Amino acid sequence: MLEIASLAPLQLFTGKFLYWALVFFVLAIVAGLAGFRGIAGLTMGIARLFVLVFIVLAVIALIL
Repeated sequence: MLEIASLAPLQLFTGKFLYWALVFFVLAIVAGLAGFRGIAGLTMGIARLFVLVFIVLAVIALIL
């Protein structure tokens, strides 16, 4: 049975998107230094997407 406390809106915002954004950012830097510009651009785009999702979820968590 689900508890009411487990459905709290703040559980939507866990910070995992920021972690994965940092992981992809580091991968983009390593790929860029190694000369793989296509992979660096792709991973940077993914990191940018995760940062935007993180910001949106942070604002939603602050409002709720």
